[in-house]
Amino acid sequence: MTAASLTHRPASAGDLGEVITFVENPDELFFAYPKAAWPLTVGQLAAVMAERRDSTVALLDERVAGFANFYQWQHGESCTLGNLMVAPWARARGVARYLVGVMEQLARHHYKAHSLRISCFNANTAGLLLYTTLGYRPQAIVERRDPRGLRVALVQLEKALE
Repeated sequence: MTAASLTHRPASAGDLGEVITFVENPDELFFAYPKAAWPLTVGQLAAVMAERRDSTVALLDERVAGFANFYQWQHGESCTLGNLMVAPWARARGVARYLVGVMEQLARHHYKAHSLRISCFNANTAGLLLYTTLGYRPQAIVERRDPRGLRVALVQLEKALE
């Protein structure tokens, strides 16, 4: 996959119907948006988009293939990536890697952030492997509960953007 086929733009309300199809089961939804109720709806995603910043879609061959935003942003300090989702048809094609890079640039340019933070649940092997490959390093592990009430580990990672 060439980088030339990947582009991005700000997410719009018109994208949400497509983005909600990216999560195929309750576990994937928990990884991407732990507070959401299964199944993900346009209303839930619109509400979270209104509370967050820089909601962005990645386009693969001009088709919406990924989504992410910031759920925390501190000018001159750091941003925290949230709601990273990739369409099932676009997985393993570089979309997540590309979108994380885009969000790093947005954090640097819009917020003058010195670091980007990402949280990833222990069962999200693909996410943990991607983030560490991209230079993110674990900073803490925090106990959380999944929708069934089971204990899970939330791995908090961080990368310097300088």
